[in-house]
Amino acid sequence: MDTQQTYKVGLVQMAMSDDPQANLDKAADKIRQAAARGAQVICLPELFRSPYFCQREDAALFDLAEPIPGPSTERLAPLASSLGVVLVVPVFEKRAVGLYHNSLVVIDADGRTAGTYRKMHIPDDPCYYEKFYFTPGDLGFRAFDTRFGRIGTLICWDQWYPEAARVTALQGAGILFYPTAIGWHPSEKDTHGDAQRDAWRTVQRGHAIANGVYVAAVNRIGHEKPAARADGIVFWGDSFLCDPFGRVLAEASVDKEETLIGEIDPALIEETRRGWPFLRDRRIDAYGPITQRFLDEQS
Repeated sequence: MDTQQTYKVGLVQMAMSDDPQANLDKAADKIRQAAARGAQVICLPELFRSPYFCQREDAALFDLAEPIPGPSTERLAPLASSLGVVLVVPVFEKRAVGLYHNSLVVIDADGRTAGTYRKMHIPDDPCYYEKFYFTPGDLGFRAFDTRFGRIGTLICWDQWYPEAARVTALQGAGILFYPTAIGWHPSEKDTHGDAQRDAWRTVQRGHAIANGVYVAAVNRIGHEKPAARADGIVFWGDSFLCDPFGRVLAEASVDKEETLIGEIDPALIEETRRGWPFLRDRRIDAYGPITQRFLDEQS
């Protein structure tokens, strides 16, 4: 791995059907298309093999889970090897009977597994009932060496936490990938939609600036309903890549399948961190309280 080489990333924004195999086939096709356009590290959206099933609590939906290795890795690892690309592959992981994670696998360009990340922050909000399905990750925050560079991976709800971005960046990641499934409740879109999406973009651009890294957010699109009479979620797409200054280099639409291609330049990371030496000036001796849940007068 040459940590000084530039390389291109591909961010696959897509809609999902009810057929896991069809979704896997579509993802494979989009990976081929991204590679043909020069992408060397390609990321798929969170839980891409199915609609976002966490809109309801239904034990039958655990049948969507797969082991690691399993169908997704067995299909995509040979593809990564044949194309010579690195893949970030989200997986609804069945770790054991009754034990499931929201995970991803990083497949290196030779088809070998570089590592697994399990989502650390698990939400529980209306239509995002993830605590019913997923055990919180127990592998910690991770960065992985690949043929083209050292990358960090986090998943969706992790993107709101500066601690997650910081710890991953401190492990030498030059880019943070955030496979995502986020959208609007239809009843809130008109009144809160713009602010919600802007907050989502802003916090991730902030992670890029604060850590001197690239950030790639990879979302799905489509209006998905768990039942015909349900409101569902309108996934807002808007996948994007930003640089260590927080400048948006590439951005997708809110409602179309697109694959973004952007270049990662380690020299810009070096330049940014020299000019804005946030890592140098951190007061690591003063940050102990951050490990407490809340600081009140009795703490």
